Amino acid sequence: MIDRDAFVELMSGVCAPVTVITATGADRRPHGSTVSSFASLSLDPPLVSFALDRASGLLNHLQPGDRVGVNILGAHQRALASAFARRSQEGSKFDGVAWTRRAGLPHLPESAGWTAGLVQRHVDGGDHILLVVCVEEAETTPVPPLTYARRVFGTHTPLAVAS
Repeated sequence: MIDRDAFVELMSGVCAPVTVITATGADRRPHGSTVSSFASLSLDPPLVSFALDRASGLLNHLQPGDRVGVNILGAHQRALASAFARRSQEGSKFDGVAWTRRAGLPHLPESAGWTAGLVQRHVDGGDHILLVVCVEEAETTPVPPLTYARRVFGTHTPLAVAS
């Protein structure tokens, strides 16, 4: 079996987009969590996926059939990434944060992108649950995306084109 520390170190070098996954609870309160496992899954039908820790409080609000928002953070939003990554009381992550409702879901303005859709299914993923989402809405902006690699935040920088 692979050494756990070696695996963690390997995966820390994989550049990942930083997103804040959001939902509205039955109490109409906003809920959210930072996730760096967001990925495109399928074009036809349009599907995305992300993983949540089994202990995540957000998971209770994202059962199959529930609506979910994905705020793809911009390079200037690393403070939001840190705030939504902490464990806290339900809904309190939104205290002091500028947000709006979009498609009935908590939306973080000035993000690099936004998508919303329906949770299709949960897939067992060890200590995490992979959620498959059917995309109903998508928007991109010219804001550079926030990324995470080697345990630090950054952004994408294009390489010079070889002549």
